[in-house]
Amino acid sequence: MNAELAILERDITPAGNDYEVVRRVVEKISLDYRDQPSLEVLAADVGEIPTGLQKLFTRWAGLSPKTFLQAVTLDHARRLLDDGMPLLEASLELGMSGPGRLHDLFVTHEAISPGEYKARGEGLVIRYGYHLSPFGLALVMVTDRGLAGLAFADLGEEQAAFKDMSARWPNAAYVEDLSATAPYAARVFDPARWRAEEPLRVVLIGTDFQVRVWEALLKIPMGRARAYSDIAAEIGRPSASRAVGAAVGANPLSFVVPCHRALGKSGALTGYHWGLTRKRAILGWEACQLQAIA
Repeated sequence: MNAELAILERDITPAGNDYEVVRRVVEKISLDYRDQPSLEVLAADVGEIPTGLQKLFTRWAGLSPKTFLQAVTLDHARRLLDDGMPLLEASLELGMSGPGRLHDLFVTHEAISPGEYKARGEGLVIRYGYHLSPFGLALVMVTDRGLAGLAFADLGEEQAAFKDMSARWPNAAYVEDLSATAPYAARVFDPARWRAEEPLRVVLIGTDFQVRVWEALLKIPMGRARAYSDIAAEIGRPSASRAVGAAVGANPLSFVVPCHRALGKSGALTGYHWGLTRKRAILGWEACQLQAIA
């Protein structure tokens, strides 16, 4: 049994959780981004020394808090949209040498049949486990056909996350099985393993409309975004922006099916099922991954 599994079997509360500090810094940035708070101000706000916060961010994102701050502002969110600043120009403004593109998760997916969905999970065995991730605790759910669910939880909210996810498929049988979910958690959150020769298998459990929206989300590359109205047009339902927003919010595969890349037409981040702070953190983390290889 590896060290992470051993720790999580004893206590799923991680010691020295980088994301908790990151979350507080992102909240500070979200409120004060127009002032472009300095490293010293950010460090003081979370009770860290500047050099300590710099090292923590480098460990978490691979880049400095200053660059991360640039990646979570509203202006940056607007630039992610196709009708905003061209990617090359945005990349150069952020200090990149070019618009180097990190390949996405190379997801191979299938959808369950309408009859299976109507059964609300009856006959499905869903194995689940909690794992450390760059964005707090991740609740990972898998079936014998692949990854079926990925949710996030802040400390103390683990059972609420499980209740939310399991209510989507109330007739399924749930088995806690870290040995089954650990390989998926390791694969999803390690960019070094985002390779075409090692595709991530996922199964989409939803209505036909929801699956079409989620498939559209899968087409959005890292470092880009789509407005809800654009997604609606893409799936042939141009007047269904509100329904698209609901389907995005119901996405059971957070991060993998990148609902965090769906924005309002103006670039506003709008809602996110697992919290706007986490959405900003994910977008910033992705920007940092791109810049690290540019």
